[in-house]
Parts: sequence; structure tokens; C-alpha cells
Amino acid sequence: MARLYLIRHGRPASTWGGHDDDPGLDAQGRAQAEAARDWLLALPEAERPRRVVSSPLRRCRETAAPMAEALGVEIEIDPVVGEIPTPSNLAPEARPAWLRKAFEGTWAEIEGDLDYDGWREAIVAKLCARGDTAVFSHYVAINAAVSRLTGDARVLAFRPDHASITVLETDGERLTLVAKGAEAQTSVL
Repeated sequence: MARLYLIRHGRPASTWGGHDDDPGLDAQGRAQAEAARDWLLALPEAERPRRVVSSPLRRCRETAAPMAEALGVEIEIDPVVGEIPTPSNLAPEARPAWLRKAFEGTWAEIEGDLDYDGWREAIVAKLCARGDTAVFSHYVAINAAVSRLTGDARVLAFRPDHASITVLETDGERLTLVAKGAEAQTSVL
């Protein structure tokens, strides 16, 4: 079984629902990215990631950069591990309220014109095909994978903290949860 590390981005310079749709990291977020790199590099050689994959969003790319630099590899951008897609008919200013409502329910209850169970399955399938990889992603995408792997229908199966590292294993056909990353002490709601 190959190890896979699902890392939530470091603390962004602005919060979701703020004015910047694609914020980078603040000073604490940059320190968290370096701490995630150090944790991954301290793993035994056989468990250390060899590839770095990131959501296209800036906060994930910036969190991934120290690890990619340490490994001497390029960051592979994968939109599948990006933010949860917003319904096509939703105005941008309505996204925070839509997310809050989604967080209160199950994957099947999310309102919108998209197949969110399908999105969750696509994330799991994409992760299953990877091994020896550090994947830098988002709060909801990590919940999509964890909730699917644990059989939890809730959108929020747990609250991954900034730069927390969730450990998975894959044989290329099955994906299993080894350990959830550190949970946030505060709510994103």
C-alpha cells in the first residue's frame, strides 16, 4: 500500500466570503506550510511523498510550494481536489450563506444543480489512483474524502485545521483512511 497525504492549505490572508476570491497565505499560513513540509520530510524514506499535487487556488499552491521545493519537483495542479463547486445559478455574494447551509446537512441535501455525491466520488477516485503523493487541498474536499471513506453522510465529517495532514493508503484500487489530521479548535461557520 502506498501512502497518500491530504493536507489542508495554511491559513489564508482573508477568509472565505471575504473580498479576495483567491487569497494567498498570511504569515502564520506560510509558517504552517513550512511545518507541514518538515513533518512530511521527517517521515521514514519509504513513507515520504515523491510527488506534490495542489488545488489550483493560490492558498493551496503556496502551502505546497515548500514541499515541492524540498523534493525538487513541480507542483501538479489538479482541479478535482479544489474547492467545492458553487451551483451555476448562485451569485458570488450568496456563496457564504450557501456553504453554511451545506455544512449543516448531508451530501445528498446540498442544494444546487450539481451532483455533489458525484464530486465526492471523483475526489476519492482521483486520490485512489495516486500514491506516494502530498495533496494540498481544502476543508470541504478533505471532508468529501473522509466522509466517503468513513461512511459518514454529513458534509462535515471532521474539522481539519489549517495545514493538518490526513493520512491515507491506496493500492490503486482501494483507498483507506489511516489517520485524520489535526482538528481545528474553532469553527469555520
